[in-house]
Amino acid sequence: MPVIHDAKTVSVPPVTLVESNHQPALIVEKLDFSYPDGHVALRNISLAVDRGEKVALVGPNGAGKSTLMLHLNGILHGNGNIQVAGMPLIKPNLPVIRGKVGLVFQNPDDQLFSPTVFEDVAFGPLHMGLPEAEVRARVARALEQVDMSPYSERLSHHLSVGEKKRIAIATVLSMEPDLLVLDEPSAGLDPRARRSLIHLLRELPLTMLVSTHDMLMVQELFPRMRVHRTEEEAQIRQGLPIVPRHLLEQRSAVGSVRQERFRPHRRVDR
Repeated sequence: MPVIHDAKTVSVPPVTLVESNHQPALIVEKLDFSYPDGHVALRNISLAVDRGEKVALVGPNGAGKSTLMLHLNGILHGNGNIQVAGMPLIKPNLPVIRGKVGLVFQNPDDQLFSPTVFEDVAFGPLHMGLPEAEVRARVARALEQVDMSPYSERLSHHLSVGEKKRIAIATVLSMEPDLLVLDEPSAGLDPRARRSLIHLLRELPLTMLVSTHDMLMVQELFPRMRVHRTEEEAQIRQGLPIVPRHLLEQRSAVGSVRQERFRPHRRVDR
C-alpha cells in the first residue's frame, strides 16, 4: 500500500448541516453555468433526488448532463444552490461531500491510474486518513460488491473495458458514498458486459443519478427519468407558450418511467 496515514492526525473539516428527517440525498436549485468561452451549459436547473432513488439523466450530447454531474462534488462551480445529504456545497464542506458523492467517469481509464486493482480501490480510503485495517476491509467489500474480488492483484491496464468499469465503480464504493453518480456506464460494453452491469446497478442499495443514452437500460432499471435539452432544441415555433424550466412529470405507457423535461422560460419569436 503506497500511503499510510496516522489515524490520530486526521482532522475533521467543518460541516454545515441542514437538519431534516426527510432531507433528500441531493438538491439542486436554479443552477446556471457557462464555460469560459461563453457557452451556456446549464440554465436554471433544479433537481431533487430522494434517498434510495435511482434516477436516469438523458438527453442529447451537449445538453449539459456531464456538466451537471461535475458540479455535484465541486469539480465545477456554477451559480445556484446545491445540497448533498443536507450539506450545502461550499468550500469548507467539500472534503466531506466528496466522500459522499461517488462520481464514476465514462472512460474508466480516467479513474484507474495505480499499478494494481487493489491500489486503485484503496486510493480514496487511504487519502481519507483511515487506518490500514479499515482500508483493507473497505477494498475487500468494494471488490466483493462488484464481483471482482479475485482481481485484487491484477494490473488495472490489462483488464477489459467491462472489468475496468466495475473496478472504477469499486473505487468509489470503497469511499462508502451516499450518492452514486455515473456518466454513461454502459458505453462501449458488449451485450454480455452490459447485461452484467445492469444487474450490478440494480443490486447496489444506493441512491443513483446516471447519465445515459441507453434507453433500454433506462426502461429496465430506472423508475424515474429526467430529460435535458440543448438550447437549440428548445427553440420552438412562434407563439407556443414555453413551460418554465422546472420538472413536468408524466407516466409513460412502457415501463412506468416518469419523464421530466426542461425548457427555457421564454418565448421564441421570429
